[in-house]
Amino acid sequence: MDRLLLIFLRRFVRRGSLTVTTARGRTGTFGDGTGFPVAVRFTSATAQRGVLFDPELKLGEAYMDGTLVIERGSIADLLALLLGQDGIGARNWAVPRFIRYLFRRLQQLNLRSRARCNVAHHYDLDGRLYSLFLDADQQYSCAYFDTPDQSLDDAQLAKRRHLAAKLRVTPGVRVLDIGCGWGGLALYLAEIAGARVTGITLSQEQYQRATSRARERGRQDVTFDLLDYRDVAGRFDRIVSVGMFEHVGVGFYDAFFTKCAKLLAENGLALLHTIGRSSPPGITNPWIAKYIFPGGYIPALSEVLPIIERAGLVIADVEVLQLHYAETLKAWRERFLAHRDEVLRLYDQRFVRMWEFYLACSEMAFRQGDMVVFQIQMAKQKGVIPATRDYIAREEARLRALETGYRLPLRLAGE
Repeated sequence: MDRLLLIFLRRFVRRGSLTVTTARGRTGTFGDGTGFPVAVRFTSATAQRGVLFDPELKLGEAYMDGTLVIERGSIADLLALLLGQDGIGARNWAVPRFIRYLFRRLQQLNLRSRARCNVAHHYDLDGRLYSLFLDADQQYSCAYFDTPDQSLDDAQLAKRRHLAAKLRVTPGVRVLDIGCGWGGLALYLAEIAGARVTGITLSQEQYQRATSRARERGRQDVTFDLLDYRDVAGRFDRIVSVGMFEHVGVGFYDAFFTKCAKLLAENGLALLHTIGRSSPPGITNPWIAKYIFPGGYIPALSEVLPIIERAGLVIADVEVLQLHYAETLKAWRERFLAHRDEVLRLYDQRFVRMWEFYLACSEMAFRQGDMVVFQIQMAKQKGVIPATRDYIAREEARLRALETGYRLPLRLAGE
């Protein structure tokens, strides 16, 4: 088995410098010697065999379990090196990928009860965990970096501003925020743009925190509900969904967009902000599906646009954010590692390694792989947005001026 692993790595790793020590003590160095040298060691023959035959699942598990030890560099360095190779995963990954593709709709069968459990798995963790690595507003989605050196807090504020500008929010409009998180966008739309906002989530932790924030700030124009998107009633001038569509599942895209069309006013505007893939339709990474986002899926644009059209919505604009999420995840990962000891007091070492791997592999998927972010504007009729994109910059400038003196949220004691 040592020989098979070393042969595979010799063929696969053509760039960089990777040294691998097997569980039996054999060592090999692979690549062209460029870049930062990474060294790893297996402590278990079982883990080594698993990584050889199903690396998409077993690499993360080996790191979590401590049977893959990083001796030089970090797990992020290793993933950057592996994802930077040509033809990654071609033969060794083909069979497990094909099997998973066949069963992907079953894995994404997000009925109401299952959707609630899937959300709880990730978002109902100890609230202190997220406060350790997110920005002050606890925005858990891709930031928008106006400049490369912008701070995470400023980039997340720029994201809210960018979304509000695209929504063309004016005082008094009714906004539905599907998957409202901890309430930051809803509060921004109300406080800065003057909207009346309803936010919905399936996470108990997010619902309680968002409701508490609105109460603390005395907002009568923002309400939050613990509600599935399929059960929303009423009419809204604007609908926005940020970082929630990844949890819908391919089999429920028709239901999602049909519901949005039903809820949207005739002259309304909807905006979907979602992680997407720049490649054809595929599968959810099996490690991510098992440990981080059960039931989740990252769509290709070709899977989404036809269903939007079928729902009777007009696609007004599509923007692709390429590296913004890579920079967001880098900031999260650095903050997480800076608070590693505090996370360890909340959870165990395996959990810490699991989340380090999650943040690192997600960052490299955006930096080296095919992950991007789509912002899709939709309406029921033409003419809802201006003929050119100049309005976005003008609206952002207007909102930025209104932000003067805007009270950014402060972390609560113990968060």
